[in-house]
Amino acid sequence: MLVKALKAKIHRATVTDAELNYPGSVAIDTNLLKASGIRPYEEVLLANINNGERVETYVVPAPEGSGRIGILGAAARKFEPGDIVIIINFGYYSPEEMEKHKPVVVVADDKNGIAKTM
Repeated sequence: MLVKALKAKIHRATVTDAELNYPGSVAIDTNLLKASGIRPYEEVLLANINNGERVETYVVPAPEGSGRIGILGAAARKFEPGDIVIIINFGYYSPEEMEKHKPVVVVADDKNGIAKTM
């Protein structure tokens, strides 16, 4: 049996834009994706620290170094530019893999650069 567990997290990123009339997703600076190991089109859970909302969506890459965290589509009703978010990515692991598994946590700075990786 596989266990669903935290694979990676981008902690305290700042929403840069929210576009309602878009098919849906979250655009994330490619630097943050590379550091976290989150891949384009993977499912993520967005947790809005400002209002407590949680939304599931998928990732599209934003230009490297852009600092972009763009909320696209219907989720834009629940997030505003300036909101602080946690981007959470899960994976499925065997019990044996879980014994050695360590999730990647990337803490964003105030410009959505990488403050530190844990």
